[in-house]
Amino acid sequence: MDSYDIAIIGGGIIGGSIAFELAQQKLRVVVLDRQQPGREASWAAAGMLAPVSETPESDSMIALAKASFALYPEFIAAIESASGKSVEFRRCGTLHLFFTPEGEAERDRMLAALRGCAIRAEALPLKDAQRIEPALNAAARAAVWLPDEAAVDPRLLTEAVLAAAARSGAEIRAGAAVTSLVREGGRVRGVFTEGEKIPAKSVIAAAGCFSSSIEGLARYAPTRPVRGQMIALRARNSPLRCILRSHRGYLVPRNDGRALAGSTLEDAGFEKSVTPSGMQQILAAAVELAPSLADAAIVETWAGLRPDTPDHLPVLGPADIEGLLIATGHYRNGILLAPVTAKLLREWIVDGRTSLDVAPFSPFRFLAEKRRAGI
Repeated sequence: MDSYDIAIIGGGIIGGSIAFELAQQKLRVVVLDRQQPGREASWAAAGMLAPVSETPESDSMIALAKASFALYPEFIAAIESASGKSVEFRRCGTLHLFFTPEGEAERDRMLAALRGCAIRAEALPLKDAQRIEPALNAAARAAVWLPDEAAVDPRLLTEAVLAAAARSGAEIRAGAAVTSLVREGGRVRGVFTEGEKIPAKSVIAAAGCFSSSIEGLARYAPTRPVRGQMIALRARNSPLRCILRSHRGYLVPRNDGRALAGSTLEDAGFEKSVTPSGMQQILAAAVELAPSLADAAIVETWAGLRPDTPDHLPVLGPADIEGLLIATGHYRNGILLAPVTAKLLREWIVDGRTSLDVAPFSPFRFLAEKRRAGI
């Protein structure tokens, strides 16, 4: 029976990035995915890389996101070099548009929040915004330009990450659904799949919204699925040059001329179907941002399941069982947070400490809440 240094549960962008980082350290790594690796939330994402959203969250989340964003150029270079694949990383910038009568006031509030987070942003007159992106709606009341924001194709990136991990020595297994942990002598010694016991010195839970369904993990990672529907459009004229965003939705350009439009936030359980109401919501926001897309071709529709947590923050770090680490619950930021998550897990495993303060993301926060509630 093969024994590994690390068993990673989940083969999406998070699990794959951790596998690549640890395999680079010459550790024996196996990635176990319940289906085809990379086909869940990572495959469904739009790929916007925005270190601070239009509504900044906690200070700790901002620091984590900014740290990961800063790692991205190096991360992309390493993945493309190791895999031999392009991931279509584009530092194209974002125009955030406001359409309500209070648009200028909303713009000013956003600018203050972004500048408070040390994010480069500026208010633009509409004529200047149109020079950056001619397709934008001239009826917008105000615009904010975020020149440093970027985009990546998550499907290409996840495929490249998994290939880079495999080329670095990690073993990637499809159709290996982990059911529970192997515990011996007060520590984790591996995992059980539906048909096999897989010994490992350490286990990393990175199974997204499915993490809580694995026996023994829900107390550390109480994840739940949040459905997001998406549409890929192909304009009949010039493709978009930059990301367009509003409070209602967004458009992310791809190198092949498509524009990805999204997205919904729905409590629909594990149901990944698309719905007429979801499609209507996304298309209305897309056409409001870029009216020329009203006659665009719809080339693909799909839905994915984001891994949410009770406080909407990721779960990162060791559990109270020796040998068990958690890396899940990235919600809407899995693509963005992949580089820093991989770095932190490598630091925990190799160095026993991390270079960033990650206490706010500890799995212990949920155990403490249960103790306070008397559960």
